[in-house]
Amino acid sequence: QVQLVESGGGLVQAGGSLTLSCAASGTIFLMNPMGWYRQAPGKQREFIARITSGGFTNYVDSVKGRFTVSRDNAKNTVYLQMDNLKPEDTAVYYCNMPIGGVDYWGAGTQVTVSS
Repeated sequence: QVQLVESGGGLVQAGGSLTLSCAASGTIFLMNPMGWYRQAPGKQREFIARITSGGFTNYVDSVKGRFTVSRDNAKNTVYLQMDNLKPEDTAVYYCNMPIGGVDYWGAGTQVTVSS
């Protein structure tokens, strides 16, 4: 059973920073890419960032240069460092692990950026 647990969300002023964490269960973590997505009220869930098992990363254009995804395989944890946050970054943030064509999701963590 795959379990993903996000943490680190909260309320921050525009220009501030937050670091989200996603802890994954199981040794499968080492073999799988991990992704971060977000969903704002009234909008569809969108891709934010992804990191492969080898550490290669890619980002959606709107967060490039502001967000950094990383992983600690020893801790089965993936991180999302978010800097220079903007009000439009307000959303519930989810981590994702695709395994064999199945997407596993955490419950999400709320990030609210005030102007």
